[in-house]
Amino acid sequence: MWEQIRTNRLRSAILIIFMGTLLLAIGYLLGLFFLDSIIGGLAIAAAVWAVMCLVAFFQGDSILLGISGARKITKSDDPLLYNIVEEMTLASGLEHMPQVYIVRDAALNAFATGRNPQKAAVAVTSGLRSALTRDELQGVVAHEIAHIKNRDVLLMTIASIMLGAIVMLSWYATRAMFWGGGRRSSNNSGGAAGAIIMLVGLLLMILAPLFAQLIYFAVSRKREYLADASAALYTRYPEGLASALDKLGKSAQKVKTANDATAPMYIVNPFAKRKASTNWMSTHPPITERTRILRSMNGSSFMDYERSYNQLHHGKGVLPNSTLE
Repeated sequence: MWEQIRTNRLRSAILIIFMGTLLLAIGYLLGLFFLDSIIGGLAIAAAVWAVMCLVAFFQGDSILLGISGARKITKSDDPLLYNIVEEMTLASGLEHMPQVYIVRDAALNAFATGRNPQKAAVAVTSGLRSALTRDELQGVVAHEIAHIKNRDVLLMTIASIMLGAIVMLSWYATRAMFWGGGRRSSNNSGGAAGAIIMLVGLLLMILAPLFAQLIYFAVSRKREYLADASAALYTRYPEGLASALDKLGKSAQKVKTANDATAPMYIVNPFAKRKASTNWMSTHPPITERTRILRSMNGSSFMDYERSYNQLHHGKGVLPNSTLE
């Protein structure tokens, strides 16, 4: 498992470096066109990234819980839910039990947050809590604890903040270029060559948020498979999560506080647009596919999940090699 976590950290670093490169590229163009100082543009981008990452690292969990209107509960508030979180903490091998929260929302959904396993939380909506059986609720909680165990939560929090920074800088830059023309337009910027550079810069500023979002969503989708496989392992009962996903897939209610940056944090798409097909812009794998994989498992191990996934995708694997050794 520790090798798997190291693999996740390496991939997380690659993702953050890629998104950071996009952010610095936008800063470079800001400095080139609007500040007459490339260093100034890079400094602005780096400062925005650093501040937002610090906020994400130290306050990201509190921000997400606060935005969601989540309320922390104790064992006396909901003994069944609290006991399930205790059980799945032990099954996963986590040393610290996550805090438990309820979100007052009729939608069926759940998420995990926290910068590390020592400071983590699992939140479920009141709609999900009332709609699921014990086995189904256990499957959902196991899935969210798997995200904590696999160190997914911090990555997705930082990635969402970086996505927000890229979108924000791109938004201001493109509007400044359209309405102000950029300071470079008044200089001797090289005629046709300058026009080409400006066109390339404009395309980058428009496309950078899209590229960042595609990478962010792709990483999110892959981590959902690993969390599903982990939940099957922790509960030893894949049908529990499969049955829960069925109910979540049939729910048409949107999570009121969800947005594009936080959507991948939830167990299913919080906007309730859960079509059977998937595409590059989807935050999660199709629910029908996830349930088919879980229900065709012959056991509850990572290898059983990988075989089930391979049968559906004609031999193409999805889990890290370290989990299968």
